[in-house]
Amino acid sequence: MKVGVFDSGLGGLTVLDSILKVLKGSEFYYIADTFYAPYGEKSVDEILARCEKITEFLLETYGIDALVIACNTATSAAIKKLREKFPFLIIIGTEPGIKPALNSTKTNNIAIMATSATLKGTKYKELALELVRNSEVKLYEQACVGLAKAIENGEIDTRKTINMLELWLKPMKKNRVDTIVLGCTHYPLISHNIRKIMGEDIVLIDTGDAIANRLLNLSKNLNHRNSGDIKIDILYTGKINFDMVNIILKNRKFEHRKIDI
Repeated sequence: MKVGVFDSGLGGLTVLDSILKVLKGSEFYYIADTFYAPYGEKSVDEILARCEKITEFLLETYGIDALVIACNTATSAAIKKLREKFPFLIIIGTEPGIKPALNSTKTNNIAIMATSATLKGTKYKELALELVRNSEVKLYEQACVGLAKAIENGEIDTRKTINMLELWLKPMKKNRVDTIVLGCTHYPLISHNIRKIMGEDIVLIDTGDAIANRLLNLSKNLNHRNSGDIKIDILYTGKINFDMVNIILKNRKFEHRKIDI
């Protein structure tokens, strides 16, 4: 099976890492659209245009069987249109894990950390409204401006990143938030720093494993046997931090090249 995965940068590699744990005998083509990063600061029309172009490139160049939109912002902006335009393609998106957060919280105080574009998106708003309508849960939404970019640049443990996290997280701790939804695929990379501020008991919801299991289940429709070697190609449109790639993919072997799309 040939699987395309993309994000505006390296955050989506956290999703790919989850997929690699369960899906075998496949070729993976990951596009880090770094020249246009971050998506969270682009308009819906701009994001949709990039998503369509990337999908067409993956289909025409590699003949992918499945596409994973490893970005909450891009999913919100484009998944409906992509499914309409490419009905023959398995397309899986990334959404904030509000539902598992509802099952996890004991204080009924849940925080959503995401980009501004994700929080403003219709898809997120509809999901949030539907899930909390008949519950006593209070959502604390935090647009984490600049965080994905800092992580992309490898600023995982810098004072600048810690200061941003403290600014956003300390009010959550004061309001007895016990569960945080990581609404951007970059954010699992700073989970350890979130725990340092919030405490080790904080529950962090990351949807990478759920996406991986969904793809595994859908692969059965293609008679995928799920055995054998894997092949990983990392493609990128701008600059890329290979130290971060190796950290996220745990030094798995991969090919790489710059592309112009």
